[in-house]
Amino acid sequence: MTAEATEATTARPSLLTATGIRKSFAGVPVLHGVDVSVRPGEVLALLGENGAGKSTLVKILAGDHRPDGGTISLGGVSVPALDPKRARALGIRMIFQEPADAPSLSVAENVFLGRWPTTAGRVDWAAMRSRAARILAELDADLDPRATVGALRIGERQIVEIARALTDDARVLILDEPTAALSSEEVARLFRFVRRLRDRGVGIIYITHRLDEVRELADRVQVLRDGRTALSAPVGSVGRDELVSAMIGRSAGTVARPAAAAPAHEGAEPVLRFTEASIDGVFTDVSLSVAPGEVVALYGKVGSGIAEVAETAFGLRTLTSGTVEVDGRARSFRDPAAAIRAGVGLLPADRQRDGGFAVRPVAENLAAPSWPLMSRLGVLTSRREDAAYGRWREALRIRAGRGPRQPIATLSGGNQQKVLLGRWLERGSKLLILIEPTRGVDVGARQEIYTALRELVTGRAGLLVATSDYEEVVQLADRALVMARGRVVAELGGDDVTTRALTDAAGG
Repeated sequence: MTAEATEATTARPSLLTATGIRKSFAGVPVLHGVDVSVRPGEVLALLGENGAGKSTLVKILAGDHRPDGGTISLGGVSVPALDPKRARALGIRMIFQEPADAPSLSVAENVFLGRWPTTAGRVDWAAMRSRAARILAELDADLDPRATVGALRIGERQIVEIARALTDDARVLILDEPTAALSSEEVARLFRFVRRLRDRGVGIIYITHRLDEVRELADRVQVLRDGRTALSAPVGSVGRDELVSAMIGRSAGTVARPAAAAPAHEGAEPVLRFTEASIDGVFTDVSLSVAPGEVVALYGKVGSGIAEVAETAFGLRTLTSGTVEVDGRARSFRDPAAAIRAGVGLLPADRQRDGGFAVRPVAENLAAPSWPLMSRLGVLTSRREDAAYGRWREALRIRAGRGPRQPIATLSGGNQQKVLLGRWLERGSKLLILIEPTRGVDVGARQEIYTALRELVTGRAGLLVATSDYEEVVQLADRALVMARGRVVAELGGDDVTTRALTDAAGG
């Protein structure tokens, strides 16, 4: 926005205003009287570490939670009792970080979920697919309306969520980490759409952990810390360090490139080696190696093949040609259990669907891969699980206020990821495969996870990280292989691992 446009926007009355919002869960305060507002034609970036209260606040605005105190008004009219149906009727729409879709239904059915078009009392399937195709075309999304959503990748499912929001005449749009799993082209496409909505007078609340997005997209920024507003200002008046300091409550240091990996022992085999590995229609002729004590990143956009290569190393996919070796032995794992026994661990991209047992305790989640090693005469006790959790709670800075028996789903995203990382530390895995390891994780928790991963490789484990986050590659990897359209198009090491080199290669 120009300075004149920004001034005009700030002069408008607020479209949505929440004042003094308070909320507690099980007696634990989460929000302590937070104020937030968004004006017509404004993008408000809402920042804060996981657990700061961002998601709770926007879920109250979307009607998913009832506040314990405070007031909400829309267009100057008080709306004291919001529920999801009423919020939607008032034009408040929210796209959640994790897909809120129906995996067994088609793309078109999900785009119009709950509002399927009918003719003479019957669902008009042709009209629904045609209308869904038009909306997807507006997003420039190459998705088949007939495709089953559960078979799509996370980034593609996020696009379906965005398309669903397009079908409503939204006055206020809340986006919760919408770009966490999108490629750079998909992010640029989303930003174009958000700007079009802003220009039409829609108020947008945009939750993100990526500070470059704040500068590029937002007009105003608000930072929450520990359930309170730590900063609220026009974007142009604050710098990156000030934002990070407001989020974490301390001075923000610059994260440097990691020190060069210690060379593998003389004559030692790489802990992982791919040789001319291919899966028909997925990736082709991939060759790579990971030495003990080394972090190798696979960087690419959604659909580049990085996740599929990583999944192959864990036995989730089978090669059609080439080989995979672990510790110098050719491997074709029958299933993930065989990979775990061979010393391989995995942090999947979708931690809620594929990683943790949502309703089970954090200690049980951390200990799960080590159950065969913990049991005595076939008996496993919660005391042994709690002891395993205790071994890693401080090292990983896991914040679970109710202790080892707290359900993992009640933790913030960053703490959930730390628990899942702890399970492989407990197991003593020699090779760890990570797919988008800090997707949806805040700045402070990211650095704690990076520190834990560097300490893990110091213990001679090897790490293969598949990520679409170029900043993550720069901050974590010793070497990086860039993939595009299923092929390795560049290999970078040392000081050559830069954001410019990564993005240039991935585009190419």
